[in-house]
Order: sequence, then C-alpha cells, then structure tokens
Amino acid sequence: MSNFIALFDACVLYPAPLRDLLMHLAVTDLFRARWSNEIHEEWIRNLLKNRPSITLEKLERTRSLMNNSAGDCLVEGYESLIPGLTLPDPDDRHVLAAAIKDSAAVIVTFNLSDFPNAALSLYDIEAQHPDTFLGHLLDLNPALVCTAVRRQRANLKNPAKSINEFLACLEDQQLTQSVRALRNYAELL
Repeated sequence: MSNFIALFDACVLYPAPLRDLLMHLAVTDLFRARWSNEIHEEWIRNLLKNRPSITLEKLERTRSLMNNSAGDCLVEGYESLIPGLTLPDPDDRHVLAAAIKDSAAVIVTFNLSDFPNAALSLYDIEAQHPDTFLGHLLDLNPALVCTAVRRQRANLKNPAKSINEFLACLEDQQLTQSVRALRNYAELL
C-alpha cells in the first residue's frame, strides 16, 4: 500500500460522479484517501440544501460505504490545530488541520485559492485540482487508473453509459486534461 496520502476536500466529494471516481481510485492502493467527519458533514449539508430530493438517509449510507471502502480513511484529533492556522477562508482551516494531522501530501480541491501555497508549504502539503491529481495518477500507473475507471463505468447500469458518454460526464466534472489522456486508453475503459 502506498504511503502517499491525499485528503479530499468536501467540494470534490459533493458531485456524485467525481466522488464515485475518487472512491474507485482510492481502492487501487495508488494512494491513501483521507477525510474527516467534518468534511463529510460539509458535503452532505450542501447536497441536502441544494438537492432536497436526496434524503439524509441515502447520504448517510453513502458516507458509511465510503468509510468502509477506504479503510482507515477518517482523520481524527486535528481540532486543536485549527486555531493556529491562517487561510483566506477561516472555515477551511479544519481541512488543512486534518491534512497536517495525517501527514497528507495533497489536498484535492476545486478551491485552490482557498489553500494558498504559502500557507500549505509550511507543512509540505500541496493543493491540487482533481484534474491535476488524476493526471498524476495516470502518469504513475495508467493501468490501475484505467481499471478503476472501467469498474466505475461498469457499475453504471441505470442508465449504462458508452465510453463517450462516460468521458463527457467526467469532463463535466472539470477533468478536461484527464479525459483527454483517458481517450488514449478508451479500449481499456
């Protein structure tokens, strides 16, 4: 198992297609996926607010499945670090504190401006857009990434998606560079 730790911000767990992809990648052992209960609560709260048709029960089931799939994923005991941290948005300090506590190498987030390099470099942490993160994983081990993507696509039954439909869905998740690279492996997806 890899010692490379990636902490997922709530914004990358909010959209179901991206969350699903990240979970399929998390079980490849290319990296160790981490998050906290506070991160869970944030994406769940926002989904319930923006999509009232989704039930708390369903999201709690998703939370439980995530925690069980990516064993040892929950970061705890970081709360005492929060007051000493400075970020543009004080509400993001819990994410950095969890990353510090668990020695994460990256925080995977869409909100790169909320995690400036000057603040993160003190702790040897880098904020990465999910497209950059996936691109690095593809460079590291395209076969394992393709297997994870193929597994995710195979699980889509209602409705099933062609390769092009599936890649378009990933592109909608702001994974444009990764989709461009994945097109080179279309026969494996």
